Amino acid sequence: MQQRQIKFGSKKVNYSLKFTDRKTLGITVTPESDVIVKAPLNSSFQIITEKIEKRAPWILKQIDYFNSFKPLTPPRKYFAGETHYYLGKQYRLKLVATKMKSVKLQGKYFYVYTPNINNTNIIKKQMDEWYREHAEFKFAVYIDSILKQNDKIKFDFAGFYLRKMNKRWGSCNKNGTISFNLDLIKAPKGCIDYVIIHELCHLKYPNHSKKFYSLQKKLMPNWEIWKERLEKYMA
Repeated sequence: MQQRQIKFGSKKVNYSLKFTDRKTLGITVTPESDVIVKAPLNSSFQIITEKIEKRAPWILKQIDYFNSFKPLTPPRKYFAGETHYYLGKQYRLKLVATKMKSVKLQGKYFYVYTPNINNTNIIKKQMDEWYREHAEFKFAVYIDSILKQNDKIKFDFAGFYLRKMNKRWGSCNKNGTISFNLDLIKAPKGCIDYVIIHELCHLKYPNHSKKFYSLQKKLMPNWEIWKERLEKYMA
């Protein structure tokens, strides 16, 4: 597979080129924003370039779309006074030296009770565990509510799990399981609902077809607003 590049206006498009036994040129943009081009055997680079340039607006649109699902949360350093998010609201970190470890959300603060307030690795682990526990509960409630509100639609939903994801807010697989980025619990509820609905729609329509967008619009008429907010809420 060859790595190549074209220019479209002021932007550059990097793509992987593979020659295969096929009749037409195919272009795919993956959720990781990788562009894969499969061309018929013996295709000239000139023809390939012309076709890619013709599809460049669509390629860039797809890249922007998938990039909107990339978390914008800057790395946290876990020091006292640092801002952390939960359901779209900001809270300050307060570190308290104690023998027992726990995390509590009170007022405008995250109180982290920990044996060593200078051990950022332990503090991070405590915070991640708190987020995971609350995300598991909240996401289950939100998903159940969405499914009940749309009980006439068969989604073949088989459950969900949480994990750290560097480039995406969510994804789903063919067996009906949805995975969510743990950091999504930091976003406003509307943003979380948007990602849930987006992935549920993918259980019925794996690609971004007209039917996919029609269903997403039906389930969440104002999804564009929450999509935009998700892109910016922690930039």
